[in-house]
Amino acid sequence: MPKSESKPLGLTDFLAVERTRLANERTFLAYFRTFVVFLSSGIAILKMSALSEIVELGYFLTAMAPLLLAIGVGRFIYVKRKLQKYY
Repeated sequence: MPKSESKPLGLTDFLAVERTRLANERTFLAYFRTFVVFLSSGIAILKMSALSEIVELGYFLTAMAPLLLAIGVGRFIYVKRKLQKYY
């Protein structure tokens, strides 16, 4: 229930919201870590001449990296706004 419709949160509820906030941050960091791995792997594949047979994979990973970051940021902001209703 949003803050405007209910009484103040008890300790148990406050701690549950706090755990959810921390979980949201961990999830964002997982998206960010995946973004970094995709981007660095894609660039490494594109730069190494020994891996010329999988250059398409390099382009794919490099193109997917910003998409993953955008999804992670969007999800983080969405959940953060939902959680702000309870404070």
